Amino acid sequence: MKDTQAFETEIGYRFKNRELLQLAMTHASHSAQNNERLEFLGDAVLELISSAYLYEKFPRQGEGFLTKRRAEMVCEASLARWARSVRLGEHLLLGKSELLNGGTGKSSILSDAAEAVIGAVYLDSGERDAKQLVEKILAFIDANAQNDAADAKSALQVMLQRNGNVDIRYETVDTTGPPHDMTFFVTVSVNGKCIADGKGKSKKAAEQDAASKALVLYSK
Repeated sequence: MKDTQAFETEIGYRFKNRELLQLAMTHASHSAQNNERLEFLGDAVLELISSAYLYEKFPRQGEGFLTKRRAEMVCEASLARWARSVRLGEHLLLGKSELLNGGTGKSSILSDAAEAVIGAVYLDSGERDAKQLVEKILAFIDANAQNDAADAKSALQVMLQRNGNVDIRYETVDTTGPPHDMTFFVTVSVNGKCIADGKGKSKKAAEQDAASKALVLYSK
């Protein structure tokens, strides 16, 4: 078994049954006894705790918003990003072929292993410790999502100016609501062509929203 103490320090949890952690780190390419069942359990635990987390965080939002937000938060890319931050890939047990193909860095393998770790913590100590781990993961994902959004305008500018100078303009096209609770609607245009629109509780937030949508379009 690999020395996983560094990983346990990273996630802030010490396993009582270390075989559970080893199983969580074992990919199907390495052994028939692998982390797929723990992944199944961890996925269910993650869905429940993330649902409660969002329910409490957004008391005025409806089911549609909460469902969409949960899907964004616990997607493969977000979980893999957290897994990389705690160097989970360094502790994975993979088959030779998967190792040669860069399996320790694959988002699909990392996100599955992250869910398996959640399942392992749940079996090792129960709901309370699993909840603490999941909330740490969600806080990490939330913080990174905010940083990404804050940088959307800069990222869009860098992306578009790789091919030379471009004219990027943001225009406020509408506002709604009372003065103390206004919503701003903004469009972003590139060389005179409207590319995307956005909205937010401030002009800056609306511009970032529009830039984020434009980034998605240009990344396809």
